[in-house]
Amino acid sequence: MSTPNRDEVEGKWDKAKGAVKENVGRAVGDRDMEDEGAADRAGGNVQEGFGEAKRKVGDAIKDVGDAIRK
Repeated sequence: MSTPNRDEVEGKWDKAKGAVKENVGRAVGDRDMEDEGAADRAGGNVQEGFGEAKRKVGDAIKDVGDAIRK
């Protein structure tokens, strides 16, 4: 398994940031902040998923290239 790419890392960061915003918004009763946190988490999930797919495609291409060279 290769190392995470930029999209995966940024997606994880957005998910964590969103979770914090959601919890702080819930704690202080700020519905807008809570909703913004939920949106950040959702966006982070999408970006992380895209990054994982991109990495898997890259790994598969590398595997095919390695098989061809053998």
